Amino acid sequence: MFKRILIANRGEIALRVIRACQELGVKAVAVYSEADADSLHVRLADEAVCIGPPAAPQSYMNIPRIISAASVANCEAIHPGYGFLAENARFAEICDSCGIKFIGPSSEMIRKMGDKAYARETMREVGVPVLPGSAGRMETPDEAVSLASNLGLPVIIKAADGGGGRGMRVVWKAEDIPGSFAVAQAEAEAAFQSRAVYLEKFLVRPRHVEIQIIGDGFGNVVHLNERDCSIQRRHQKLLEESPSPALDQSLRHAMGEAAVRGAKSIAYESAGTAEFLLDRDGNFYFMEMNARIQVEHPVTEEATRCDLVKEQIRVAAGEKLSIFQDEVGIRRHAIECRINAEDPDHDFRPCPGKITYVHMPGGPGVRVDSHVYSGYVIPPHYDSMIGKIITVGANRDEAIARMKRALTECIVEGIETTIPFHLQVMGDEAFRRGEYDTGYVERLLSSELRGKKGAEAPAES
Repeated sequence: MFKRILIANRGEIALRVIRACQELGVKAVAVYSEADADSLHVRLADEAVCIGPPAAPQSYMNIPRIISAASVANCEAIHPGYGFLAENARFAEICDSCGIKFIGPSSEMIRKMGDKAYARETMREVGVPVLPGSAGRMETPDEAVSLASNLGLPVIIKAADGGGGRGMRVVWKAEDIPGSFAVAQAEAEAAFQSRAVYLEKFLVRPRHVEIQIIGDGFGNVVHLNERDCSIQRRHQKLLEESPSPALDQSLRHAMGEAAVRGAKSIAYESAGTAEFLLDRDGNFYFMEMNARIQVEHPVTEEATRCDLVKEQIRVAAGEKLSIFQDEVGIRRHAIECRINAEDPDHDFRPCPGKITYVHMPGGPGVRVDSHVYSGYVIPPHYDSMIGKIITVGANRDEAIARMKRALTECIVEGIETTIPFHLQVMGDEAFRRGEYDTGYVERLLSSELRGKKGAEAPAES
């Protein structure tokens, strides 16, 4: 086992990794920008090193500074968390060349899975279902027009080297393809320094279901069931749950087996996620592989009682998986709500600033992953998420009831948050019945807006 691990991240995920390290008896070294000097992960780490100004390219994405910090602190390994450098193949490669273990897949694996078009073809070759689309990257709008005419509209143009909803354009009309192609390329270049895009058939109102996997260096790969991530806005996830209300045991087994088969075919090592789209007829299609731990990993941890971050560290240290497939089960239902510093009443506008008072919920079946506290100032330079509330229950109804209670208990003053939005979801009949898809949030907000307009309309005389 490692003696010292550097966490190349910030916020709640840095705190999550620090806690895992300390429970394993490993010294945790934090890095921080000048804007994060008072962040909780800095306070709770065994050691902390400032790596630069607030802007991420000068701090959390500055590879030389992070490697220097790891060297100065005598760290044997680096955990990248999610975001920033977590799926940066060059960073993993540099860690390896410096004799520092990158806690995640190899640089070659990151590079391969980071190319979404390549990943699709790799999975297709081993029999994992993929949506009809381009065989690889597309170079010109004319190629997209030609393929779309064969597939039928709508189609979606996606960044080949990206993720997180950026560089994506859904096209409903053939005449819009050239313009959408150019916009997707421009967004991809701005976000991922690559103009490469690919095209696939767009499913109307699918569910977004992902399978958590983890592999070791001995060829073992297991899946830890699914997470339903369909509740999202502009391709950004807002709420996740496990198990999915849409899956029965047969479909769960088929999706899990497909994810493991795909991962084994590329000798995948560490934690990862195979993301699928599920149509209304129960057909599933591979979208992409995320070669890292994900924001929503606590949902799987709570549903299966498996500590994914500890397992990830053990695998990186050269140990075999301690999890066997026949031991993985659905022990309880888990729901996660992402609490963002955003104003739902004003198009989810970011609300950085000082938290004057905070009270986090507790009680049976409630977990909170957060780095904020009363007096903490949320900097404007990073993601707006300030924490996650995870609730568990013996069944879905109990998990929902606990989430509603936890959200009501959660008090955050000084800024706006997404708590009111999540309370609205918890009370929505369609959600409570488990009837939702990737278009759910837009429909919910639209109905709310219509309701407000109706309430504001003057009474007829």
